[in-house]
Amino acid sequence: MLVCGVMWQSCLLVFIASACTLVIELIAGRIMAPYVGVSLYTWTSIIGIVLAGMSVGNYLGGVVADRQASRRTLGTIFIAGSVACLLILVITDFVIGQTFRLSLLPRIVVYTTAIFLLPSLVLGMVSPLVVKLALADLQRTGNTVGTIYAFSTAGSILGTFLTGFWLISWLGTRSIVWIVAGVLLLTGLAVGRFHRSRGGRIANGLVVPVVALAIFGFVWQGWSAGKYRAPCEVESNYYCIQINETFENGKPARALMLDRLIHSFVVLDDPTALGYGYERAYADLTQMQLSGRPHTHTLFIGGGGYSFPRYIDATYPNAAIDVIEIDPEVTTVAHNQLGLGDKTRIRSFNQDARTFLLEWPDPQQYDVVFGDAFNDLSIPYHLTTVEFNRIVQQRMKPDGIYLVNVIDKFEDGEFLKAYANGLRAVFPYVYLFGRGSEFLPFDRNTYVLMASGQPLNRPAFDAITSNEGIVDRTTALGQDRLNAYLKSGRALTLTDDFAPVDQLLARLFIERGN
Repeated sequence: MLVCGVMWQSCLLVFIASACTLVIELIAGRIMAPYVGVSLYTWTSIIGIVLAGMSVGNYLGGVVADRQASRRTLGTIFIAGSVACLLILVITDFVIGQTFRLSLLPRIVVYTTAIFLLPSLVLGMVSPLVVKLALADLQRTGNTVGTIYAFSTAGSILGTFLTGFWLISWLGTRSIVWIVAGVLLLTGLAVGRFHRSRGGRIANGLVVPVVALAIFGFVWQGWSAGKYRAPCEVESNYYCIQINETFENGKPARALMLDRLIHSFVVLDDPTALGYGYERAYADLTQMQLSGRPHTHTLFIGGGGYSFPRYIDATYPNAAIDVIEIDPEVTTVAHNQLGLGDKTRIRSFNQDARTFLLEWPDPQQYDVVFGDAFNDLSIPYHLTTVEFNRIVQQRMKPDGIYLVNVIDKFEDGEFLKAYANGLRAVFPYVYLFGRGSEFLPFDRNTYVLMASGQPLNRPAFDAITSNEGIVDRTTALGQDRLNAYLKSGRALTLTDDFAPVDQLLARLFIERGN
């Protein structure tokens, strides 16, 4: 660590302020996730609003520094920062409870501004004041300012790594807010020396800390009563995880929510009950693929509520089932609350699917690979590219199939088309399935893409789906129409160098309401 000499206090103060700022910025994404999800747009708003707050704070801090630079002023700003951070809990509770007639994208900006602008603004005022108080020798201005800002950056780095790698999974976002607010409050009290009298009037100097402590007490009272807490049963490094009791086809069921999105419906005593249309399409195509095979191997990219792995487990007793689920907490919840249990043939691997498949030495190849890592507007783009498709192909048997569900508009959307083109760049046969008459021009639906080295077994497929009702029948888009569809408009192909997934889904994002 650098030696600051007489400036050690200044270095420590900017270190604390910057660390707290980055902690708040990092947890902002997790705080927002249950309400607006996690996407490029969420992080763009958070980073932009925090930087805007810091910029305005730097300016105002400079104005205050020129007019009234003192330890007490600096202490007051730290205490104001602590209160502003604590009010994140109150404002989040208030804002989320309001009804905004806004689509999702502007709602993200409104939420982010209301909740995180003030804390970043107040904490942005610290550095100019610290610099002003530290500049005793104008001949060493460059050295003084450079050293202070070096420690400020070091604080930002510590706050980033500490939060991302440890604090969120250990404490949860709301507890972190309390800790940051407490650290800033204690720092402000120590720096401001409010207990020292000015002209014999000690009481006047205690106004700021007394008001701050009163606000802390008010928020703590609400906290103790159950307000201002995260709407999560588990806050993991990846998701705010919630389990809701519900009904599925008249049966008691549980819904798994990851951030703001319902990921799975699970009927505990009936693993063959499927809640989503794409799962029923998966079931039809899986039956077509696995019928007559005594021993089969299936791989799931994404586990979620493990509803379809449980279906395979119950329906195909000779099938080996591997699941790659990035979040170990999701797997734990599935075992404890979603009927997976301990006695299961399902093997879970908690790692990013792409990294895992690249590094896994097991030569196992699969009859069916299920892609279930895309959920509404939350899509890991590195699992959408041509390069990833090649990795999946290498893990498939020559006659294996790769099934992926995609949510988009048929004609008006662009992601479905671009993703299908990426599959076509690797697999000689690609098919698009919907339920009933879902291939309507501007309807948003969930579609299933099948990619394979072999053509679709049409007689077997027709035999399986012929008994289904017209509305619920798994329907394949004709190949001529599919060819024309994939060549229409911007015929994009997703690669590691070009995967603008969020932009391709932007129209859905903008149109999405409550």
